[in-house]
Amino acid sequence: MTANSTPGTDGVASCSAKGWCRFGPAIARILLGLVFFVFGLNGFLNFIPQPKDAMPPGAMAFFGALMATGYMLRLIMGTQVIVGVLLLTNRFVPLALALIAPVIVNIVAFHAFLAPAGLVIASVVLALELYLAWSYRRCFSPMLAARATPG
Repeated sequence: MTANSTPGTDGVASCSAKGWCRFGPAIARILLGLVFFVFGLNGFLNFIPQPKDAMPPGAMAFFGALMATGYMLRLIMGTQVIVGVLLLTNRFVPLALALIAPVIVNIVAFHAFLAPAGLVIASVVLALELYLAWSYRRCFSPMLAARATPG
């Protein structure tokens, strides 16, 4: 499928011309883009105040291990900033969704197993990702082919 196979849709699955469904992918894309852009920048600039409650010991150990690598947190935060910019500018959205998927899986797992207090926000982020992946499903279908030939 070419990038411009359906003019005006940017690869988004078709939807009725009326109702919120028409604007749903754009709203979800902007919300997800804002989340990752802001929290990714916060990883570098620390402008969001730290919570007053201490993190559970397992969460603290995990976060400490990421910091101890010297590169992993920067890689994660840099990926979040790049994906946030791509989503907010509506450029390479399927690529951005594919890049951020493993980060979202780890965010959900982190909150499910180590710090349950943030599970609601993690679930909202997961829901936005899944909704956008479904909206752009035609862009992912070639990537999900069981057998593919190069070239």
